[in-house]
Amino acid sequence: MKLPDKLYHTLKWIVMIAIPAMATAYVGLAPLWSLPEPEKISVTANIVCALLGTMLGISTAANRGEK
Repeated sequence: MKLPDKLYHTLKWIVMIAIPAMATAYVGLAPLWSLPEPEKISVTANIVCALLGTMLGISTAANRGEK
């Protein structure tokens, strides 16, 4: 599975920066604002990061194999 460069870099930013930052902010703010289910949100964010990270790793390996 080879991803186009723009999609790869966008997903990499989402996996490394956006999702962890949003999950951390939610978990930190949930008790202050009585937001629901911070534990479930955190676990869900970790699962999504793992899935997308795996896809990125496969794409990277495919790209290195072609060069």
